[in-house]
Amino acid sequence: MNHRDTEARSKTKKSIIEDFSRLCASAALWLSQKRTDGKDSGHLQTAMNTNSKPGKLTAMSTKKKTKKSSVTPVVTSGASGGAKPWEHAKSGEGSSHDPLAARFVESISYDTRMYKQDIIGSVAHATMLAEVGLITKKELALIKRGLKEIKAEIDEQGQSWPGWQVELEDVHMCVEAALIAKVGDAGRKLHTGRSRNDQVALDLKLWIEDAAADLGKQFNALFKALTKLAKRDGKIVMPSYTHLQRAQPICVGGELVAWLSALDRCEQRITALRAVNKQNPLGSGAIAGSGLPLDRNITAALLPVGPPTTNSIDGTASRDAALDMVYSLAMISQTLSRLAEQWIIYMSEEFGFLKIGEAYTTGSSMMPQKRNPDMLELIRGRCGNVYGNLVAMLTMVKGTPIAYNRDLQEDKRHLFAAFDMVSDCLEMTTRIVNTAKFQEKRINERLHRGFLDATALADYLVTQNVPFRTAHQVVGALVRLCESRELDQLSDLQLEDFNAACKELGQKADTCNAEIYAWLGPANVVKRYKSYGNAGLSGFTEQLKAWEKRIKK
Repeated sequence: MNHRDTEARSKTKKSIIEDFSRLCASAALWLSQKRTDGKDSGHLQTAMNTNSKPGKLTAMSTKKKTKKSSVTPVVTSGASGGAKPWEHAKSGEGSSHDPLAARFVESISYDTRMYKQDIIGSVAHATMLAEVGLITKKELALIKRGLKEIKAEIDEQGQSWPGWQVELEDVHMCVEAALIAKVGDAGRKLHTGRSRNDQVALDLKLWIEDAAADLGKQFNALFKALTKLAKRDGKIVMPSYTHLQRAQPICVGGELVAWLSALDRCEQRITALRAVNKQNPLGSGAIAGSGLPLDRNITAALLPVGPPTTNSIDGTASRDAALDMVYSLAMISQTLSRLAEQWIIYMSEEFGFLKIGEAYTTGSSMMPQKRNPDMLELIRGRCGNVYGNLVAMLTMVKGTPIAYNRDLQEDKRHLFAAFDMVSDCLEMTTRIVNTAKFQEKRINERLHRGFLDATALADYLVTQNVPFRTAHQVVGALVRLCESRELDQLSDLQLEDFNAACKELGQKADTCNAEIYAWLGPANVVKRYKSYGNAGLSGFTEQLKAWEKRIKK
């Protein structure tokens, strides 16, 4: 070998060593940065943790390590320590893990609130497995005991429970992994004949059942508050408005019962969606059912969501229950928003018809006199958020083939967000109603403006054999006459004025008599309403009695 060859090889070796050193330095810097920013995955942290054992997962936070807990460490249910329970078909070649992918696909950050429903469903499923001989009675007892312990731990520790692990993706796998850690192979048998597809479909329906029951209690509290307010202030006579222009006189109670009627329909929608969606998807499997001798009637009998779904594909694909719930929540929010809007107007200085407790108003950072109805404004504003949840869910579902698709994971974000917002708005509305008081003096001061009794005058003319369309013309002419004379009320006119207007439109000159004045004036008008469901004194009184009877049950 000559001198030149030796020198060239020496330079090449030196270059390789320098390149390798730079690579090592870069790798060390990258690992250091990942430790600092907290974005390294659980897999990476486990691999770097010298105290970790194969098959064990440590509860990690994205920002800092959680404190040690007495809860048994959670293990994966895979055959090997590194494999996820649902990924045994992967070859493992190349990069098998991406921290962003793990964060992107997880739902554990929001579906943990279904843990009770998940455990209830698992107990029912395990009971069925024992009944058909797929697990032993001893294994069933172990599973039940383990699930009971897990529920107690989560009840106590909530989101700090060490079993919540982002690598396991969702509530189902976290609970299952914790169960296996407690009871071993008996826990590994729990998922026999079951997929997360039918499991989550069941959990959703169970959660919706519980949510519907909670809403029912909130409705009842709001019904009581509105009924109480109607009983106290209901006989106050006030203007009603169409197009935000004065229309006819009504009783305050008539309007309050109108809100009760609208909210009653909202509650009926919740009841209806529970009835329509009374089908149990558990046992549908991933899509095609199971070749094992599952008895779906057993699990259906143990759970409050009806008989088995009649088709396994639809059982796992359908999100109708969630969509129906979010639509119903949107309708509740819309009704509360309209009530809030009306009361915001009534609370303005221009109206002054209503006051609410100062706890539910806020001041101004600049204007000392302000009492802003911020709580009502937020009830009105948050309706848009709930509408957004509904549109997002409808859009999410429309593009999915009839089977489970991962898109459906997003349903829970919108369902939970809509429920939480509407639940808070219902509670806030109830508290506001409990402090509300209609201002009778202020209402009376402004009651005789706007010719609220004009329609009643037309009704009187009808009783005098004047065709309604003609009566409508006569009253219109009389309103113009009042305005020309700067009179505030129709009752300020003389009897001859009424008859002159009738004669001018081809009616008898003596059409009207002194009885006409008993038809005029807001207080007289609300006493004369006779039709069923009217917003006057008779209608409001009957409706209020029905509501008082209802809420006593």
